[in-house]
Parts: sequence; structure tokens; C-alpha cells
Amino acid sequence: MSKQVLFIQGGGDDGFTADAPLAASLQEALGAAYQVHYPQVQADEIIMEVARQWLHHIDKQIAAASDGLILTGHSLGGSMLLKYLSENTVRITIAGVFLVAPPYWNGDQDWVQPLKLQEGFPAQLPKDIPLFFYQCRDDEVVPFDHFTRYRQQLPRSVFRELPSGGHQFNDDLSIVATDIESL
Repeated sequence: MSKQVLFIQGGGDDGFTADAPLAASLQEALGAAYQVHYPQVQADEIIMEVARQWLHHIDKQIAAASDGLILTGHSLGGSMLLKYLSENTVRITIAGVFLVAPPYWNGDQDWVQPLKLQEGFPAQLPKDIPLFFYQCRDDEVVPFDHFTRYRQQLPRSVFRELPSGGHQFNDDLSIVATDIESL
């Protein structure tokens, strides 16, 4: 039986299409021993609803999975996985969490409030789940200082900094696959 990987797409109008090459790259690098599940998130355009819908989607996917699930998310999908894990009790064992270019939502604007992590979120994350973060220095969408903020908040996590690859990692998640295989 193959190991299950849930890949949560990034946001935006074409997030599912834009991230499909990332999911395919991950599947190719992992091979037949893993099955990358890449469901499309259907989200409203109203920002106040986006977080609720994303979290509901993640909840449904995790509830349908079995023990040993590997969670991977890109951009908004990665930040919503972290939010979900810090605000919900997960009833299955998660083998690892791999977050690719997740934004660290901050600021006082009304639209960003539903996306932000709660104060003290690191203490709310399950202690036994390995967390991996990936960021390219030349990311044109998520500023590199977001990666630095996560590193400050979650020092027990693994952080992989890449010199180039942009927001889409040149559609190559082989570095993520190597870490998944190391579990």
C-alpha cells in the first residue's frame, strides 16, 4: 500500500492550475511508493470566507485519510495547513508537514484577520509532527522575511532556503520529496 500525501494548492484565481506542476513534480520524485492526492479547493472570492472555506476543505480531506498522512501545502495552502493544525485536534497520525513558500499573514487590515495565525500558535501545534519549511530567496510573491518569521517562531522545525526558483520553485519539488522520503 502506498503512503498518502495530501497536497493543498495555493490561492489566487488560477491556484489549482498553477500548482498542478508542483503536485506532479512531487509525485514523480516520490514514485510509486507514494500517492499524491491533489484535490481542488473551491473558494469564494470574498476574502472573509476564504479562510473558512480553506480550513473546511482541509478538515474534510484529513477526516477522510488514514494514519500516516503526509501534509504538503504551497503558499496560501501551506499557511492554511499550519492554521488548521494549530487550531484543531487531528484524530489521525500525521507523518510530517511540508510547507512550501507559506505566507506569514500579519497586519491590522480587516481582510487579513481570518488568515492570521492565533497568538501563541507554536504552543498549539502538535509536538510530535515534523515540520519542514521551504522558501526561495527570489520568491516574487511571498517575501523572504516571512520565512524568517516562521524560523523565529518555530525553531524546532527544519528550514530549507533555496537561492532561486521563484514562488513556484521552477515547478520542481524534488527537495521536498527527499525530505518526505527521509521520514
